[in-house]
Order: sequence, then structure tokens, then C-alpha cells
Amino acid sequence: MAIEWKGIFPAFTTKFTAADELDLPLFGKNLQAQIEAGIDGVILGGSLGEASVITTAEKETLTKYAVEQVAGKIPVVMNIAEGSTAEAIRQAKLAASWGAKGLMLLPPMRYKSDERETAEYFKAVAASTELPIMIYNNPVDYKVEVTLDIFDQLQQYSNIQAVKESTRDVSNVTRMISRFGDRYSILCGVDTLAMEEMILGAKGWVGGLVCAFPAETVAIYKLTKAGRIAEALAIYRWFLPLLELDLHAKLVQYIKLAEQQAGLGSEAVRAPRLQLIGAERERILKVIDTAIASRPVLPDYRSL
Repeated sequence: MAIEWKGIFPAFTTKFTAADELDLPLFGKNLQAQIEAGIDGVILGGSLGEASVITTAEKETLTKYAVEQVAGKIPVVMNIAEGSTAEAIRQAKLAASWGAKGLMLLPPMRYKSDERETAEYFKAVAASTELPIMIYNNPVDYKVEVTLDIFDQLQQYSNIQAVKESTRDVSNVTRMISRFGDRYSILCGVDTLAMEEMILGAKGWVGGLVCAFPAETVAIYKLTKAGRIAEALAIYRWFLPLLELDLHAKLVQYIKLAEQQAGLGSEAVRAPRLQLIGAERERILKVIDTAIASRPVLPDYRSL
């Protein structure tokens, strides 16, 4: 399957049981709700998926399960966030063998690579696989910026096709398009900037709160791209207090709590993360429950 890098690509959370094992039935319930809402792809093993604490065997189980469930309708994309080039290449090969149809690729972890090192890392992984790749550009959280000059060097690799734009600078969408045209598909990776970036030319949205609110997320995307801005904006304004949960260091706990309240997940996380307690949990619950109580009636977006 060739990937059309546009639309809504949820960064899925990893569901755990009370015994700290993968909860595939709950993951499957969420996945089916996402598919019914009209998502365009599945991203596994990202930051929201607690990538740093899931094993390779668990990634294999999740990927194969997702591939089976989507039944070829939409692509399954595996995230790669590794400290060494060799391990990133190994993970890329494994992802292909498990049935993944694409990769989301972060710069090297745990080392602040310079521009030359960052470019060579991406080149080495791209050369090792035929899978389509989306580069994850998030200098705020991961301290390495994928600059325009790096993207210029990467143009020779046809399988590097998209970017998850998470610089927090909406004007970077315009910079990318001005320099590269449609060479790279841009997908917004920051929930609170998604509508703004799609209006500027981003072709999609790698979402976090979509995990709990898939229909609203897909509706905003489709309405925006159809030019029905006022309708999209009304939903987006309702959504914003929830979308802001994506910007916190505890985004995993916050979004998993939202999934639980929406009936699509549980708040179980894997240590060292701990479930929310006390005043913090009550504060986040209030944001979530207030939004659920005022959930908007969506226009018919499916035919757009």
C-alpha cells in the first residue's frame, strides 16, 4: 500500500490491563471507533504510545493486531525513536516484516545531533527500507530541529515523503511549501495548531485527542478542507480546552483519562508514569467532563 499522507492519523495510546499487559480488546475497541469516524491512518509506538516503555515484542503484537484489524483499508505506521542508527534500521526492517506500511521517524534519541549527523541518520534509515517515511520534526520536546537545509538534502530519498510538523511555529508550514512545493506532505503534529496549519496548507493532522474524540477531529479536518471554515471553527473552539491537554508533559495520562471518560480506553499507564490523583486528576476531569457535557452536534461531514 502506498501511503497518501493526508487526513487524520491518530497517534494511538497503548492500552494496558490492570496486570500491566497489553489490552488488545480495548485497543481494538478504540481502533474500530477511529475507523468508523473516518481516520486515514494508524500510528503506533509514538510518544503518546509510551514508546520508551513498551518492548519490541509488544510493538510486534500491536502492529500485527492493527494490520489485521484495518484489513488493508488504511495504513499502519510504526514510529521509530531510537538512540542508535543501527537500532533504528533494525526497527525499520522489523516494522516491514510485521506488516507496517510506513514509518514515522524521529531524530536520534538521547543525543543532540548536529545538522550533519541528523541528516546522515535519516539518510541511513531511508536507504535501508522501502517503506514510506514521515519525518517527525519536534525541536521543542526532542531538542533537534530538522531544518530546511536538512530537508533539502533528504529530497533525493523518494521514500521520505512527509513531515509531522511540530515546531510550534505555524509559519514553518509556509516556509516548507515556499521552498519545496508539494515535495513533502505536511501534517500538523500539535493539536492546538491543527486548524491554523491546515488552512496554511498542511494536508493532515497527527492527533492526540483524536484518541478520545475521533469524530470531532475528522469533522474539523474535512470541514476545513472543504472550505466550511465557520462550521469547523465552531467545533475547534469547543475542542480547544481538550486539545491543550496534548501540550503537557503528562499528555499520556491526560489523554488516557479522556479516552476513559469518552468510553474508548482506560487511564492505565506503565511505570514510571503513574495515574493521576488528587487535585490534578480532578482538574483534568473537570476539563474533560465539561467538554463531554457540551459536545457539539456535528454536521454531516462523511460525504465531504
